[in-house]
Amino acid sequence: MTAQLTTRGLNRTLLKRQLLLARETRAAEDAIEHLVGLQAQNPLDPHYALWSRLTGFAHDHLDRLLVDRRTVRCWPMRRTVHLVTARDARVLLPLTRPVAERALRGTFGRQLDGLNLDEIAEMGRKLLEEEPRSMGELIPHLSERWPERDRQALGYAATIPLPLVQLPPRGLWGQTGKAVLTLAEVWLGTPLESDPAPDEIVLRYLAAFGPAGTADIRTWSGLTGIKEITERLRPRLRTFRDENGRELFDVPDAPHADSDVEAPPRFLPEFDNVFLSHNDRARIVSPRVRRVGSITTARTVRKLLIDGFVDAEWSFTTADGNTTLTIQPYRSLAAAEQEAVAAEGAGLLEFAAPADRHDIVILPPASPDR
Repeated sequence: MTAQLTTRGLNRTLLKRQLLLARETRAAEDAIEHLVGLQAQNPLDPHYALWSRLTGFAHDHLDRLLVDRRTVRCWPMRRTVHLVTARDARVLLPLTRPVAERALRGTFGRQLDGLNLDEIAEMGRKLLEEEPRSMGELIPHLSERWPERDRQALGYAATIPLPLVQLPPRGLWGQTGKAVLTLAEVWLGTPLESDPAPDEIVLRYLAAFGPAGTADIRTWSGLTGIKEITERLRPRLRTFRDENGRELFDVPDAPHADSDVEAPPRFLPEFDNVFLSHNDRARIVSPRVRRVGSITTARTVRKLLIDGFVDAEWSFTTADGNTTLTIQPYRSLAAAEQEAVAAEGAGLLEFAAPADRHDIVILPPASPDR
């Protein structure tokens, strides 16, 4: 009989595999590879994500990886910006190219009806082979060739199909810079894999996010044909059921955590794959937040895990050398929870603004849809 896993048990197991149940002493590069990348639409999000997962993490640990080209900012899963290791970029970018091509066939493809999209992408490739360029520097060349067409659509058509990376200083702590693009194989100095198979990536997803169902794997990767992959892998996998009877797959040697283990508060960025990589977010988002829905969709905020679930948000304000961490819970917090949140918040302030004076404000509970 297939074992059933509770939502709370899935939560604790996810936190353990995501390095959020207890910080681990491991290199940032190893953590990024274990997690199969970090969501990175906001350039500094990976810094916060790693600080909450690793013992002794410092800003320069990640900055050096970016400058040394051991990690890159690119568009693998779901056509969203991720920070991945150079090794993973060589696999993930060609593997998820169909996701990019589907994205292009939507709104932008319709705006360019009648044009040869391959020709636009080839022009984009040639321009970016000449030198790294931002979209603002790329689009005028495209508009000169197709002057009657929508400029933004041309820019996306010239870049979405290509395996591109964003160059530093984008993503470096304390620095700003526009998104400058170049081809991944040019930046990394080695070719991408020509025909990577998805099986190994699915197994790695399960190791970091499982147990999970086919819809979860599809949500994380954007790939189609997931059912065929899991059926092919089934002899190598364990299976479970969740409380709703969904079949969940897992790799046999991945750790599980007891549902009653304590989960410390964790400050996470707006975008983190721990709450974006499952079709069913019940294992990480509290019921009151799921009922509203806006906290993980229309309204994006920096999220705070309390007792393992998204149940608060946080923000910084800085004025006159003082940085205030404001915490907005969605429910009443017990005294012990407030103490734990404040202690974790004090560490976050030292990480984010070590030279400033610090304050922590915990507001009264508010609805997540306010």
